[in-house]
Amino acid sequence: MAEESTGGLFNGLSSAPDENEYPSGFPQSICDDVPHVKYLCSNCNNVLNKARQTLCGHRYCLACLNWLMRNNKNPVCKKCKEDDPSTVSEESILTSEHFYSDAAINKEISELKVHCANQGCNWKNTLKHYEDHQSQCDYELIPCNIGCGHMVIRKMLANHLEKGCANNMVVCKKCTRKIRQAEFQKHTCESSPVKERKPTKAETREKNRQLTNMKNKDLCRFAEAGCTFKGSKEKIKEHEQSALVLHMGLLLQVFDNIKTSLLSDLGSEDVNEAQVSGMQVKMKRLEDTLHSLRIQGAVEMNGEDLEVDSYTEPSVFHGDQKQGQELEECRKKLAELEQKIQVYENIVTVLNREVEKTQLTLAAFECQNRNDQESIKDLELKVTEQQRQLALKDIAINSLHLRIASLEQATFDGTFIWKISELNRKMQEAAAGRGSSLYSPAFYTGKYGYKVCMRLYLNGDGAGKGTHISLFFVVMRGEYDALLLWPFKHKVTFFLMDQNHREHVIDAFRPDLSSTSFQRPVKEMNVASGCPLFFPLSRLHSPKHAYCKDDTLFVKCIVDVTP
Repeated sequence: MAEESTGGLFNGLSSAPDENEYPSGFPQSICDDVPHVKYLCSNCNNVLNKARQTLCGHRYCLACLNWLMRNNKNPVCKKCKEDDPSTVSEESILTSEHFYSDAAINKEISELKVHCANQGCNWKNTLKHYEDHQSQCDYELIPCNIGCGHMVIRKMLANHLEKGCANNMVVCKKCTRKIRQAEFQKHTCESSPVKERKPTKAETREKNRQLTNMKNKDLCRFAEAGCTFKGSKEKIKEHEQSALVLHMGLLLQVFDNIKTSLLSDLGSEDVNEAQVSGMQVKMKRLEDTLHSLRIQGAVEMNGEDLEVDSYTEPSVFHGDQKQGQELEECRKKLAELEQKIQVYENIVTVLNREVEKTQLTLAAFECQNRNDQESIKDLELKVTEQQRQLALKDIAINSLHLRIASLEQATFDGTFIWKISELNRKMQEAAAGRGSSLYSPAFYTGKYGYKVCMRLYLNGDGAGKGTHISLFFVVMRGEYDALLLWPFKHKVTFFLMDQNHREHVIDAFRPDLSSTSFQRPVKEMNVASGCPLFFPLSRLHSPKHAYCKDDTLFVKCIVDVTP
C-alpha cells in the first residue's frame, strides 16, 4: 500500500520546489566548516531550518515538510525511498502526526559557526543570529521599494533613490506636476521663468577680463546710488570733487524711487489720511534739503557751468536689475532645496514602509510564538495523559501476567504441589526478618469450587518460630463463592515430599467451623489457619531423607472434596 502511494511524489509533482517558493534550509556555503550530514535536510539538502524528525528517523526543514504535504497526496519520505524502497512502511508516510520537533538537533545547529555570504560583509557569528543579521545587512541586495525593478545594496538604497531611481517622482511647486528625478532639471512650465541664453566662450572671456579690471579698481562712494565711476584713489578723489551735483541728482532719483515704493506700500495697508499727509510732509522736507545741497554744491564749484548734458545718467533700473538677479538666484536655490526635500521625503517613506513591514513581521512572529506555546502546552498535557495511560496499562499488563502465570500453575481437583526453589537464600531472609512468609499460587477444589492457597513460614510462626517450619491453609475470595456452601468444612492434608521417595512428612486437620478463617471471605483472603509446628528445622537436612535437594523444597496439599 505504501509503495503505491509514492506515485504522487516521485512521478508527478517535483519534490524540489523553486528556491523562492518557500523558505527552505540555510545554504551550506555560509558555514565555516562542512556541516555534518545529520544537520542536512532530506529534501533540500541545506542546513536544517526548524528541524523536524519523522517516525522513520529522517530529518526535514519544517517548510519542506509543509510543502511536501501540501503539494503531494500521501507523500512518502524521500530518504526511505532512495535508500531502500523495500523498507517503506506506514511510518514513512509524511503526515502532521508522523513528525515532531527535534529540539536537540535545533540546539546544535543554532551553535554552528557561520559567516555572511554577501560580498564585502565581514560579519561572523553563530547560526542563531544569522537571520537577524540578514534582515539588516548593509551589503545585501534588495529590490528598489518604489518599483523601478533594480536590485541595489541596502546601504546604497538612499543614494539610488536620490540619483538613479527612475520612479523617484518629485512635485513641481509651480505646475504641481509629478516629474521623475532625472527629468526635473529639464522641466519647464508656464509659470517657470525663461532660462537665460548661455553665453559664448568669447563673451565669457570678455566678462572675466572686465571682472579682473574691476577688481583692480576702487568704486565711487556713490556707487550704491548708481554712480559707475571706477579708478585709482587719486582719480576717485578728483571725480567726487567734480561730480558733486551729479551725485546729488543720483541721490534725488534714489529718494524718488523710495518715496514711490513707500507710498504704494502705504496705499495697500489700512492707513488713515493723517498718517499719509505726515509722510508726504516729511518727504517734502527731504526734497528741500537735497535741493539746498544741490545749490550749495553749485556755489562751491565757483559758479562753474557743469556740463550736465555730457554726463550719461546710469540706468535708474540698475538696482532693480541687481535685485532681480539675486531673487532669481534665491529661486534657484529654493528649487534645489525643494527637490532635495522631496528626495528625503521619498527616502523617509521607504524607511517607514520598511519599519511597518518589520513591525508586521514581528507581530506575525509573536502571534506564531503564542500559537506555538499553546501547542506545546497542549502537547505536554497530551504527553502527561499518555504517560498516565501507559502506567495504567503497565499495571494492567503486569496483573494479566500474574493472572496468566497463576492460571498456568493452578489445579482444579483440590490437589497442588508447590515447588520452592532457592531455599537457602529464602531461609536466610526469613531468619533476618525479611520476607518471613511465602504464598503459593492459588488452586481450586473444582472448576467452580473453592479458591485456596498455602502460606509457608520457613523460620516458623507463633509456637514454632525459630524451631519449625510453619504451614497454613488460606481460603481466598473466588469467582463462584456465591454458589458454594459456607463455612468451608473439607479436610486438608499437608505433605513435605521426600525426594528420595522414602518417608514423606504428613499432617492433616479439619476446619474449625466457628473460626473466621473458614467463613466466606469478604477480603481477598481470610486469616491463615493450619500447622505452626509442621516440621522441625533440625531435620530439614537429614542425611537419611532428601526433603531439601538441589536447594529445592516440595510441599503438597490435598483438599478432600468427597461429600
